[in-house]
Amino acid sequence: MADDSPLLALSNVRVMADETCILDLPALTIGAGESAAILGANGSGKSTLVKLIARQLYPLYGADVRIFGQENWNVFELRRLLGIVSSTMQLDFDAEPPLEVLDCVVSGFFASRGLWAHQHVTQEMVDVSRAALEKVGASRLIGRSMASLSTGEARRVLIARALAHRPRALLLDEPCAGLDPAARHHFLDMLRGVARGGTTMLLITHHIEEILPEIGRIVMLRGGKLFRDGAKAELLTSEALSGLFDLPMAVTARGEWFDADIHPQSGA
Repeated sequence: MADDSPLLALSNVRVMADETCILDLPALTIGAGESAAILGANGSGKSTLVKLIARQLYPLYGADVRIFGQENWNVFELRRLLGIVSSTMQLDFDAEPPLEVLDCVVSGFFASRGLWAHQHVTQEMVDVSRAALEKVGASRLIGRSMASLSTGEARRVLIARALAHRPRALLLDEPCAGLDPAARHHFLDMLRGVARGGTTMLLITHHIEEILPEIGRIVMLRGGKLFRDGAKAELLTSEALSGLFDLPMAVTARGEWFDADIHPQSGA
């Protein structure tokens, strides 16, 4: 498996739910080291694509789904190379029994929730986990339980858990969900530091204001199909966003970031 294999290469992908096709992608390739954002409204197929990549569901026969150039994966090995972080993951770590922050990160080496007596934890695992928490600005949380953390703090710990494996890429599925504006600002600033450190990111979102300046490509999904795909400067426009969300959208650049608002129609 070559290091320059595409992060993601899909062809002839169709995913069905009951008798409805919820994802139909004839072709989509995201290159090695290419950070991209998957953008679309609720129901556009974003979550289905995430589950497809994470091997939580499978397409119809005849599809070709390759991650880092490989079609068949041991799921635990895949998660070491592609760190997956989502808002829904947090629920697993908030539950009983209480889970301490450093244990949460270290347990990522075993793909388990917490540490168990039969698992052999090495000092290197602990050191790497501490370094990952330091990288995301969460070292001060060591000793606390996951359930005691704010949403933003817990999300940082989950990023550290993924980074501890030194993955080739991070898959971030709506990572800012549930964060207040201040927490979102600090969280995105932390993600920028991770991206500038060389970590490739695949960001799943429906908020263009969350798209990091380090992300250069936008893949738009609508109705389970590829709507548009291209450079950020070409696609984060009022025209493209209006078509994607089927609403009159006004896009404005804010330095290296973008904002979008629903544009009031005349006479409304």
